[in-house]
Amino acid sequence: MSYSIYMPVKCVWGNNCVADNSSLLSLGKNCLIVTGKNSARCSGALDDAISALEKENISCSIFDEIGENPLISSCHKAGAAAREADADFILGIGGGSVLDASKAIAIYASNSDLSPIDIYKRKYSNKALPVALIGTTAGTGSEVTAVAVLTNDKTGIKKSISGPDCYAAVSFCDPKYTCSMSYKTTVSTALDAFAHAVEGFFTQKCEGVLRLFAEKCIPELYSCLEILSKTDEIPCNIREKLYYTSIYAGLVINTCGTAFPHPLGYVLTENYGIPHGMACAAFFSPFIDRCAEYSNEKFGDFIRMTDEIGKVKAVIASLTDLNGAVISKEDAKKYALRWQSVIPRNFTASPGGLTQREAAEILAGVKF
Repeated sequence: MSYSIYMPVKCVWGNNCVADNSSLLSLGKNCLIVTGKNSARCSGALDDAISALEKENISCSIFDEIGENPLISSCHKAGAAAREADADFILGIGGGSVLDASKAIAIYASNSDLSPIDIYKRKYSNKALPVALIGTTAGTGSEVTAVAVLTNDKTGIKKSISGPDCYAAVSFCDPKYTCSMSYKTTVSTALDAFAHAVEGFFTQKCEGVLRLFAEKCIPELYSCLEILSKTDEIPCNIREKLYYTSIYAGLVINTCGTAFPHPLGYVLTENYGIPHGMACAAFFSPFIDRCAEYSNEKFGDFIRMTDEIGKVKAVIASLTDLNGAVISKEDAKKYALRWQSVIPRNFTASPGGLTQREAAEILAGVKF
């Protein structure tokens, strides 16, 4: 096995890490802060960031129009706002949607000739603006990945961009900002992190130090999920574990990628409004069954890290609320047409691989 690991993001961890490391925000004199409507403010992260910027004599303006599953049109609009503000860098504060959007905004900001859809072509003249990130949810690992998942307004389809231009310059990882998350959001983002860790673990690339990251976070994430399945009271130590393990899981998928639950999960998010983490978790059972069949040794390791597989499936299912979504065989075949001409790397990276026909069969089997 031959592969490379590239991780250029400077991560600072711990309580008050934004205030204590404000000098790391000295990426220019002007900054566009990118947020959604609520989490940056409710978590206290926005106030801390503004104070840190003031301390470093950096001026800022705020763009707060990023929603869940960020639209390329919103990112394009924010890019124009960054140019109007003469921003030298982007500071994204929020959950995975905001962090992903910030990466795209940095590209649009420095390339005024790009139309919204052009970002998928991955060709532009000017280097993206530097990006700093402050996470407020414990799930995506976007703080350390070179990926941004964006939604095409016209088709409603989620599609990712990736590459060195999608790495942050610096990420601030303070678990206290996750304390304002609702129980449902906490569960969904935790399921997303678990999906990252487990799907990445079962790829062929997950060996060496990457396997150490996966083996570090899988048992801790599962123990947190067990607790979440029994109570909606979330103690601070659990939130801290969830946040840090989501970063470990992000380090895993940054090189290993994800498997078929992620692209199948996009169908549930796009068409049924299911939160991303729960949408991925909907396919945990068929995925782990294929792992047992085609990756027996790692499956044994997974069981040793978690529990008897029936119990693991029950815990994941108890946390996965699909609002009664049922996909008919006809609709499943229609949704699977998106993989007719090009089989995603997520399919080929899955143990045993996955065909378009198998994807349709799995989609039609979803009902919680």
